[in-house]
Amino acid sequence: MTPQIFFHGRRIDPILIGSAFLLSAMGLLSLYSSSLGAGNFLNFQKQIGFFIAGVIIMAGLSFFDWRALRADPYFILFLYLLCLIALAGLFIFAPEIRGTRSWYKIGSFSADPIEPTKIVILLLLAKYFSQRHVELYNVRHMIFSGIYVAIPAFLIFLHPDLGSVIILGAVWLGILLISGIKLRHFILLCVFFAVLSAAGWSFALKDYQKARIVSFLNPGENYLSAGWQQAQSKIAIGSGGLFGKGLGRGAQTQYGFLPEPQTDFIFAAIAEEMGAAGAIFLFGLFFALLWRILKIAFDASNNFTRLFAAGFAVLILSQIFINIGMNLGFLPIIGIPLPFVSYGGSGLIMAYAGIGILQSMKIH
Repeated sequence: MTPQIFFHGRRIDPILIGSAFLLSAMGLLSLYSSSLGAGNFLNFQKQIGFFIAGVIIMAGLSFFDWRALRADPYFILFLYLLCLIALAGLFIFAPEIRGTRSWYKIGSFSADPIEPTKIVILLLLAKYFSQRHVELYNVRHMIFSGIYVAIPAFLIFLHPDLGSVIILGAVWLGILLISGIKLRHFILLCVFFAVLSAAGWSFALKDYQKARIVSFLNPGENYLSAGWQQAQSKIAIGSGGLFGKGLGRGAQTQYGFLPEPQTDFIFAAIAEEMGAAGAIFLFGLFFALLWRILKIAFDASNNFTRLFAAGFAVLILSQIFINIGMNLGFLPIIGIPLPFVSYGGSGLIMAYAGIGILQSMKIH
């Protein structure tokens, strides 16, 4: 029998929540270590606050009856419109940080509307396809759902944030496949994305984005500029050995050679200081997390739950794949954090919000 615990008579999934907590704990350990090298523990302290806020939101959403979302499509549409307004407002109210306008600045904190947009898109697509899954032979449903995703994706691309656009596309495609899209429609989508990618290279991508892709395809070119980050990441991973160099002792992490060891390259920081054993443990936690999410999808008695849970699994898996692929040099650098692990309040809180919604679906 699947282990279950009860809180106020409500079932929760200890493996799902426990794996998320342990992933966050590994992230906090790595963030503490990288803070030692920088001599600044502000981000570490803020991440603890983000974690506590995420857990509180997860608990609140766990006891919220998710069936109200399924019964009221206008509320989901209202959330969707709020997300579009928040994304558009970034162009006016957000400060420019490293060439992007992706965060609202509130004192010493930053709020990223892209992260809640991902969860709202999941809810919207789950609602849309749960009502029309038997009509997917009709191309218009594929087109209309694509428009829902394309509008926020276009706003996000303009910031620019290519990584989040790819994540939204992966979520949409994943839900289409789960809903039962026809093979010929899937092939047409692949051709469309191939043409769109070619056009994007010629007309949409910025020079630094092209440089990252070129350095990925030809690591020897631009080694000291665009290729430097991935080179340092691979050095850090390779130098960790089986059990790592120990927290606070990784040369790449502590002496500033590894870029962004708290966000994009936190996997490399973990591999350097905790070794292959730490990386394998991290993979095991992600496997347990995804297994429990998919179990909720498989055990679901309705399409809304099944599609949301499966879509959330695609969201988490795509971020894991891209982030670790960037760290290992298998994929170009596009700025995707490692879910539950990387520093960042909006991403962490929304990840726990997703877990809370899943728990609500399991409880009710």
